[in-house]
Amino acid sequence: MTDRATATPIRSRPADIAFALFFGASAAYGLLISLPEALGVPVAPDSPWPPLRALYDWAVAQEPAHLDPPISLLTSACLDGFVHAPFLCVLIYALIRGRSWIRLPALLFVGSSVTNMFYYFAQTFAGPHPPPNTAYYLAFNLPWLIAPILLAVRMRRDDPFASDRKRSGAAP
Repeated sequence: MTDRATATPIRSRPADIAFALFFGASAAYGLLISLPEALGVPVAPDSPWPPLRALYDWAVAQEPAHLDPPISLLTSACLDGFVHAPFLCVLIYALIRGRSWIRLPALLFVGSSVTNMFYYFAQTFAGPHPPPNTAYYLAFNLPWLIAPILLAVRMRRDDPFASDRKRSGAAP
């Protein structure tokens, strides 16, 4: 397994920088929007929580389910807020520091995240109020399906942070 001495520095891993930035935004969204919504804070123009006041316009235009969330949306929000967002903080640390122990938890996260997005999309498209502009809706929501899949590809090696020299067996 990679330790600090053999991990490629983060500055040499632009994909990991991109993952850290994207998943940082995802963690913030999970904690600031999904978690309060899961706890019953309303998405409304007069919501007591400012991020859910901001989500109101999106909900009216693209996802009316947020205005009166069905149980499937609330469970998705619970998973995002209580499980995914805290895990993403750990993932970001491991990506930045090059910690190979994150590989299995990251792959488990990928499975959970992809499954969650399947149900999220099913609720959106098969529910009573599909988005009026599918391309616009997908442009803002597909990244949460694609990024975890790309993370799985990134974590395919037993030691995902080992330098290329170490992987090839060459002397450092």
